[in-house]
Amino acid sequence: MSGIRFLSIHRSWEDWVSMLLGVVIGLSPWLAGQHGDQAVMWNAVLVGALVLGLAQLEYISLQRWEEAGEMVLGLWLIASPFTFGYAEAGTLRYWHFILGAIVVVLAIVELWQDWRLSDKELAQHGK
Repeated sequence: MSGIRFLSIHRSWEDWVSMLLGVVIGLSPWLAGQHGDQAVMWNAVLVGALVLGLAQLEYISLQRWEEAGEMVLGLWLIASPFTFGYAEAGTLRYWHFILGAIVVVLAIVELWQDWRLSDKELAQHGK
């Protein structure tokens, strides 16, 4: 039962993990050794910066729309290999599938944790 209770409260470490994911997403073209395509590179940097920014907002002032935004960004990252045409080659597609899935799952867990909280309780997050 302690595992269920552990996942029932939005913790600050979840926001820190999201921030770290944003940084890794932004650096993923270089980490995967596929930084030749400018559109793919800028997409990763932009998505990473947005995930990082939303995670920082969650840490400072928790709102439900921030998790929804992270879910959209994670789904976009999963779809990016098909959108930009690198779904058939290289390891970057795997990075983006996995990182996008982690962002989506973490955002769903956080949204589930915050769903029943009042605005006053949301405002007390991290204090």
